[in-house]
Amino acid sequence: MDRGLPRAVRLLVVARAVNRLGAFSISFLAVLITTRFGASPAVAGGVSAGFGLATIPSRLAGGRLADRIGRRRTIVVGLVGCAVAQAGLAAAGSLAAVVGWAVLLGLVFEIYEPPSQAMIADVVAPDQQVRAYSLLNAALAVAGMGAGLLASGLGRWDLRWLFVADAVTCLLCALTVQLVLPADHRGAAVGIDREAVRLAPWRDPALLRMLAAGTLFAVVYLQIMITLPLTLGARGLRPTDAGILFTASALTITAGQPLMRWQRLSALPAPIALAAGYLLLALGLSGYALAHTLPAFLASTVVWSAGDLLLVGRAYAVVAALAPPGGTGRYLAVFGTSWGLAGIAAPLVGTQLLERAGPGALWTAMALAGLLLAVVQPAVVRETARPRRPPLEHLPSK
Repeated sequence: MDRGLPRAVRLLVVARAVNRLGAFSISFLAVLITTRFGASPAVAGGVSAGFGLATIPSRLAGGRLADRIGRRRTIVVGLVGCAVAQAGLAAAGSLAAVVGWAVLLGLVFEIYEPPSQAMIADVVAPDQQVRAYSLLNAALAVAGMGAGLLASGLGRWDLRWLFVADAVTCLLCALTVQLVLPADHRGAAVGIDREAVRLAPWRDPALLRMLAAGTLFAVVYLQIMITLPLTLGARGLRPTDAGILFTASALTITAGQPLMRWQRLSALPAPIALAAGYLLLALGLSGYALAHTLPAFLASTVVWSAGDLLLVGRAYAVVAALAPPGGTGRYLAVFGTSWGLAGIAAPLVGTQLLERAGPGALWTAMALAGLLLAVVQPAVVRETARPRRPPLEHLPSK
């Protein structure tokens, strides 16, 4: 653990790592629907899209609550809600019940993300934020190694146990956060007079450009979580072997963390690091288009995971720098809706491409999207770095 970062950040990282141990269940939601209830991949994609749609208000609520009632309270509320919904999915006896619980899970699934990210931005200096977000990603990757093996083992027994494991780890994470993180101070989460300023993140052009690029990235990235298990099945492999691939990704990210402390690498300008990261992502996903054996899938996973090392944390650091005083939670929440928007589009696009054109076409399209991001995202970051007026609206005088 990096002792150079504040204690609150290190404790938050530990808590989130506990949660990550069971957090692969969503990757197998489509598989659960198709295997247990006999639904088609298109139906499974529709249910996953409903989950993704529900995460948009969830993320926005998390940002608003983080800035109003405090970081710790919001994280606990979100995690407990996730545990309830995951338990409901595990116990669901019909497709209709799965749909209901999946939507409920979406409504609480993203609540804890904005306060977690905002807490890091609150207590870490701007020049150390990429390092802090990288530490969080590395800890999640370490936990992900165990989670991937857990998913592979429990999935061979019964997919529903994956959701039980996720519910348990959500509760453990909530308990850890409640016991070890600093208490919130209602009405002073960020130390400003909330009647002095009204935030308008949706009117900030720089933030909206970051949101657009982030949504495309999320659409690509979610294919790994949603359609990779289905791709393995289509190529004659076990869908649950995706857990092994997720573990390989986590191992790659963890093993690469010492490189992030190398001065030349850590000092890379964000546009250069993003371009290189997206090129590696595109190369790895193009490997999925050609792979037919587990070793080939493993090699491709290592390549795109190396790109992930360069990508993680940089976009969040840019967005945190854009936020005005008191607006970190809301800015990160608006940016985070990229995952909700992608959660709607990615299952529909991925399952349709998989069903109509096959795995090769699906992953070729995702690789091309990665190449597009290698050009577009650095340009967006350069534009965002230019001086601008803060998007604030002062309230009328009383």
